[in-house]
Amino acid sequence: MFFALTGTTTTPSTGEQLLSMLPMLLIIGVMIVFMVISSRKQKKQDQEIANMRNNLQVGDEVTTIGGIIGKVVSIKEETCVIETSRDGTKIRFLKSAISRVDVKAEDTID
Repeated sequence: MFFALTGTTTTPSTGEQLLSMLPMLLIIGVMIVFMVISSRKQKKQDQEIANMRNNLQVGDEVTTIGGIIGKVVSIKEETCVIETSRDGTKIRFLKSAISRVDVKAEDTID
């Protein structure tokens, strides 16, 4: 458009074209770097959560993703049973529903 306004018919050289694309290439490069860093952080976090769920023990006090707090009373491959009150109310959950371990079994003093 600039050439149409000035009346010139010369085209920019290859160097000028590459130079004009440089900011866009830099932005794309920075975005790729941030995506790689974010992906690595997410994989590390996923691995930590998987390790936590695989290392559940009977007696651990846990919190579920729904906010239910209780003590693990039994563990099977995909599920665990949590006692949620002193009355002995027990609920079975998938291990994937456990969001965190609040108190490890070996840390409790009975």
